Amino acid sequence: MTLSAPFDNSYAALPDGFFTRTTPTPVADPKLLAFNAPLAKTLGITHGSTEDLAFIFSGNELPAGADPLAQLYAGHQFGNYNPQLGDGRAILLGEVLDAKGQRRDIQLKGSGRTPYSRGGDGRAWLGPVLREYVVSEAMHALGIPTTRALAAVQSGEDVFRETALPGAVLTRVAASHLRVGTFQVFAHRGEVENLRRLTDYAIQRHYPQADGPLGLLRAVCAAQADLVAAWMSVGFIHGVMNTDNCAISGETIDYGPCAFMDAFHPNRVFSSIDRQGRYAYANQPQIVVWNMAQLATSLLQQLDDPESGVAEATEIVHAMPALIEQAWLRRFAAKIGITTPKAEDTALIDALLSLMQTDGADFTNAFRALSGDDAAGQFTDRAAFANWRDAWQQRIAAEPDPKSVMEAANPAVIPRNHRIEAMINAAVAGDMDPFHRLMTALAHPYRETDADLHRAPTTQEIVPTTFCGT
Repeated sequence: MTLSAPFDNSYAALPDGFFTRTTPTPVADPKLLAFNAPLAKTLGITHGSTEDLAFIFSGNELPAGADPLAQLYAGHQFGNYNPQLGDGRAILLGEVLDAKGQRRDIQLKGSGRTPYSRGGDGRAWLGPVLREYVVSEAMHALGIPTTRALAAVQSGEDVFRETALPGAVLTRVAASHLRVGTFQVFAHRGEVENLRRLTDYAIQRHYPQADGPLGLLRAVCAAQADLVAAWMSVGFIHGVMNTDNCAISGETIDYGPCAFMDAFHPNRVFSSIDRQGRYAYANQPQIVVWNMAQLATSLLQQLDDPESGVAEATEIVHAMPALIEQAWLRRFAAKIGITTPKAEDTALIDALLSLMQTDGADFTNAFRALSGDDAAGQFTDRAAFANWRDAWQQRIAAEPDPKSVMEAANPAVIPRNHRIEAMINAAVAGDMDPFHRLMTALAHPYRETDADLHRAPTTQEIVPTTFCGT
C-alpha cells in the first residue's frame, strides 16, 4: 500500500501502564467514502490510490511508522465515576508533526475490539461516523477548536445496534487524546509517579509555559472557558460532557449525541441518554467548571504537600465562571455588532435571548438576520422585537462597522439535525450526494449559499433526539 506519514510517536514512549498496544481488526470490504485531502496535506501525508486509502484508514493495513495502541483513562459519566474506561473502539495509530510543527494524533474509531472494550464489539456504524465527520469539520470552519476528520471508510460488514447497520471507520485527528479522565485514572489508583509523568507530558505537549501541575490546571481552565463560550455562541450542545470527553487541549472531542439548536431554549437537550438534562445547553458552563474541579482534584495528589495546593487550585477553579462570562460576552456582543462590550451589554443580549425563547425563534437565523433587512421577520411578537431593536440600535450607533462584525460572528449555515439525519439515511441507501452538499456549504459557514440549507426545519422535519452511536 502507498501512504507515507511523518510519524513521531511520543505517547507510545510513555510506560506501558498508560496504554495497551493493540492492532486494528481488519474489515471485509473497505470502501473509501470521504477523504480530507487538504488536512492530509497539512499533516505531511502522501498517498496513492483510493483503494490504498481505504485499506489504511479501515485498519486493514498499517502505514509505516505507526505504533498502534489503545489509551487508558477513567471518567465521570453523568456524574458517576467509572474507574476504568479507555479506548474501547478506537486505536491511536500514532502522531505526526503538521506543517506548523504542531503534534497531531491520528486515530481510528470503529476499528475493532481493544482490551478496554468491556464487552462491546469495538465497531461503529455509518451514521455516527458521518455525523462526527460533518460536525467536526463544520466546527473547524466555524473557528472553534475541535478534533478533525481525515477519512471515513465503509467496512463492508454489518454491526448490530438492535438491528443490522452498515459498519464504518472514522479517522480522527486531534492535538492529543489526553482527557480529564486520563489524569483521573492514575489519581484514583494512587499511581503518583505516573500522574507526574502524565502532567509533565501534557505541559510539554500543550502548555509549555505552564508552571507545574497548578500552572497546567490554570491553562486548561482558560482553554475550556473559551471553548464552552464558543459552543454557546453557535447554539451547540455537546450532549455528553463526561470527564472522559473533556480534552486537556481545549478541543471539542467526541461528537456523540451532539446537536445545534434550531428554536432557542436554554434548557434544550437532544441526547437520548441525558434524561435529567445535566448537559442541557445552559448547563454547559457549570458542567465544564465541575469537570475542571475533577481535574484539580487529580492534579493535587502529585504535589509534595497536596494541602498547600488546595487553596490555589480552588482559586483557579472558582475563577472559571468569570472567565466563561467574559468569553461569552465577547462572543455574544459580536453577534449583535458590538466590538468592545461593556458589562451592561449583558442585559441587552439577555433580553434578545428571552424574546427568542418566548417566540421560539431560530437561534442561528435570528442572529444572522440582525445584519439584514428583515430581522423582525424572525419573530412573531413584532412589537416586542421593535422595542428591543430601538435599544439595540441606540447602543450600536457609535460602533464602526456593526454589520461586518455581525456577519463574521453569525453563521449563515450550520449542520442542522434534520439535514444530518437525511444525509445519513441517504448514505445508508448508497447516496453520498447529500453528504458532499453539506460539506461544501459548511466549509464556508459565514457565506450566504444554499438557501435551503439555511432553513430551519418544519414541524415534520424536527429531529428532537440524538444518540450516542456506540
